[in-house]
Amino acid sequence: MVRKYAAELVGTLLLVYFAVGVATLSFGFELAGGSPAAGVVATALAFGLVLLVLVYAIGPVSGCHVNPAVTLGVLLARRMTPVEAVGYWAAQFVGGILGALLLWATFTNSPDYERSVTGLGADGWGDASLIHIGMGGAFLAEIILTALFVFAVLAMTGPTAIASVSGVAIGLALTTVHLVGIPITGTSVNPARSLGPALIAGGSALSQVWLFIVAPLIGGAIAAVAHEWLERPTKETPLPPPDSNR
Repeated sequence: MVRKYAAELVGTLLLVYFAVGVATLSFGFELAGGSPAAGVVATALAFGLVLLVLVYAIGPVSGCHVNPAVTLGVLLARRMTPVEAVGYWAAQFVGGILGALLLWATFTNSPDYERSVTGLGADGWGDASLIHIGMGGAFLAEIILTALFVFAVLAMTGPTAIASVSGVAIGLALTTVHLVGIPITGTSVNPARSLGPALIAGGSALSQVWLFIVAPLIGGAIAAVAHEWLERPTKETPLPPPDSNR
């Protein structure tokens, strides 16, 4: 179990450092220039590609959840015990915070970085949203996006899934939800990914982070219920006996 927890901690750390790093470079440092679409695509690809690599790198060790919402979905699908889930959650949140700290330590060496202005790729609504979405819309979007992503993870790690391509499918699923979600909220779908940067950025990012913890967990629970219902074997209706009079 220690190896599993260590893998989840390191995996979440790397996801935050690299993918949130691209988000900060694209939008905080404005390296995407005057094209928000370029920043959206770059950030979405970063999250998807980093997760794709992690699935194959640490998947054999821990399953590569690196996301408390995914762990909740796996727990509700009865693929792990509550004790294991608590350990995974602790490792993921610690990894997310450490990843954000390392990212912040990297950027503070740049004269162009100012935490209150550049931020750290935190999620948000209102003025922190590219489309200035309200709290209700942000909450709904995070539930839907997380449900889709966690459902994809559960489907691609089930007994009938093809393990050799699961990483590609999961990475593409995360890329897809980011393409939609970045303009709306910045895209969380991962409480550990949101908490770490929010703790560093402070301000409105920290005051709003509760939504990006609660909504993804609700989405993960919905995904688990939907997956169980769809995967439930159906009883075949027996054919009627042949007509003996014919």
